[in-house]
Amino acid sequence: MSYTQIKLDIAEGIATVTLHRPEKMNAFTRTMMDEFIDALDTTDADDSVRAVIVTGHGERAFCAGADLTPEGGGQVFSDPNPVEDFSDERVRDGGGRLTLRLFQSKKPLIGACNGVAVGVGATMQLPFDIRLASDTARYGFVFARRGIVPEAASSWFLPRLVGMQTALEWCMTGRLIDAGEALERGLVRSVHPQDELMDAAVGIAREIADNTSAVSVAMTRAMLWHNGAGGHPMDAHRVDSRAIYRLSRSADAREGIASFLEKRAPNYPDTVSEDMPDFYPWWEEPAYK
Repeated sequence: MSYTQIKLDIAEGIATVTLHRPEKMNAFTRTMMDEFIDALDTTDADDSVRAVIVTGHGERAFCAGADLTPEGGGQVFSDPNPVEDFSDERVRDGGGRLTLRLFQSKKPLIGACNGVAVGVGATMQLPFDIRLASDTARYGFVFARRGIVPEAASSWFLPRLVGMQTALEWCMTGRLIDAGEALERGLVRSVHPQDELMDAAVGIAREIADNTSAVSVAMTRAMLWHNGAGGHPMDAHRVDSRAIYRLSRSADAREGIASFLEKRAPNYPDTVSEDMPDFYPWWEEPAYK
């Protein structure tokens, strides 16, 4: 797929997705959604990719939210034609389509928020596994100030990251949140000068790529996101037990032990495309209806 609103670069085990609409502060469109989802399909299928960094083009904005002045005019937040059946695919929120795909990623996702991130620009970052911000970053869950509601499944993601009280305050006031408050409330891992942000993100990606098993990381990501929302710790115990049982017999486990005992860097042979445990995925992906 040829991209027009994002860029995808892959080098030395790290993929970088850059939201790229400089004339619109990287504002979100259906085209950007489709291209971003396609990029995730590409990174999931590429065994050379060990981590994915997501950032925005330029120094002003990560993503200024949904494009409120789309080319040709028309409805901004939904299909322009009235739909009576809520199960119709045209009812589906585009931001939610993206965050659900991010949630399903087999590769770790690292956000490098380089500037303003409002609306879907903020909510698309919630399924990232690690979020870094520049000291110029600003977040805004501004939906109530636009006469709509939080989207992109953020009512599920946001309270899990920052707690219910903070999620309610941020969404009900719709005010802008600076990088310091985002750090204090747990939305981001760390805050960096603008010119050091990508180096910090690459450093984390490099640590994953150079030291860990791709299969172990993919399983760990799925276990933490899915099991953490389960109804009882026994649900997690069942998956833990099966995963340990299967992976302990893998070539990666043998290499992990050997490299530790031999005091050398590991060279894990297993791949996400071929060697995930036979019970993965263990959950049933719900359909939109």
